[in-house]
Amino acid sequence: MSSPDPTVRAARNAAAPTEKAGRTEDGTTQRPGRRPVVAVTGAAFGVGELLTRALVASDEVKQVVAIDERRGDVPEAHWHLLDVRDPAIAEKLRGADVVVHLALDLDLETDAAARTAYNVRGTQTVLTAAAAAGVHRVVLCTSAMVYGALPDNDVPLAEDAELRATADATGVGDLLEIEHLARRAPRAHPGLNVTVLRPTVLVGGTDTALTRYFESPRLLVVAGSRPAWQFCHVDDLVSALEYAALEKVDGELAVGCDGWLEQEEVEELSGIRRMELPSSVALGAAARLHRIGLTPSPAGDLAYTMHPWVVSGSRLHEAGWRPRWTNEDVLAELLEEVAGRHTLAGRRLGRKDATAAGAAGATVALLGTAALVRRARKARRRI
Repeated sequence: MSSPDPTVRAARNAAAPTEKAGRTEDGTTQRPGRRPVVAVTGAAFGVGELLTRALVASDEVKQVVAIDERRGDVPEAHWHLLDVRDPAIAEKLRGADVVVHLALDLDLETDAAARTAYNVRGTQTVLTAAAAAGVHRVVLCTSAMVYGALPDNDVPLAEDAELRATADATGVGDLLEIEHLARRAPRAHPGLNVTVLRPTVLVGGTDTALTRYFESPRLLVVAGSRPAWQFCHVDDLVSALEYAALEKVDGELAVGCDGWLEQEEVEELSGIRRMELPSSVALGAAARLHRIGLTPSPAGDLAYTMHPWVVSGSRLHEAGWRPRWTNEDVLAELLEEVAGRHTLAGRRLGRKDATAAGAAGATVALLGTAALVRRARKARRRI
């Protein structure tokens, strides 16, 4: 399989910031000679576990305090087992210099109300507890999705661009509320610094509406849209979080691979053909399927496969950070991860259904979606 034109790639990646090692313009680096105590919430799994492992191995960190509802497999950390919504967390944070809050639930299958209660209340409690415990910095992780996926977005978006997302996509409402809490916290708690990292499409043991997009027998493309794909490998997110924990960066920062891939490049690299639909059909079907409970993804998730939301990542670059992964390499890993999984309209299919959908192709996949809607309607009439 041939790669996209290297001259096109070089021109596009010229939009990525050039390396500038050393201190940031406002002088935010780790204070010389001082090794911080870093607390990590959500430390037993996922990105939290990976960051905890990285921090305990770092010579720049004095101690790692790990907080979760169960003990993780990092014995070098000092563990506290509790729910991050428990006000008792303030006592567990006493003595920490920095808190990295990663205890979030963005699972597609979680009840939306329960997810919001956990994510927003948990962040509120951690910020308040950190201030009460004398912590001077909290690092939060949301997503570049908060910028919104809109047809008039700049490509790439500056990190100080307006957050124009709505609450229509999975978990984005929670992330917007967390962003609001992050901006309000330093005013409510003078002396508390809040740093926010916003990764692009996260890949590496993740399951999201955007990674499931690549589990479909065809890549859904809405007619007239101009998708642009920018990935972030979890390894790069962990290294960026480590930068923030060590106070080498400050403020609101985007994290992702340099440059981006156009939809045609994604199709060529993946070998998956497209299924192109009018926006009214695609959005209407997605809304109906979600409303009747047949798919976990609301129609708002489709916007992130229709319009660009790629970011520059200039602030991390100016601090000397660089992603180790390219978009092409992350896409290749994602395709390996999802191999053997089959999804239609965001819903995982069993082996029998997947075989039928794959054999029949895009036409049957679309008809099957319509059939699901009709079948659900008939069932509702019989009740």
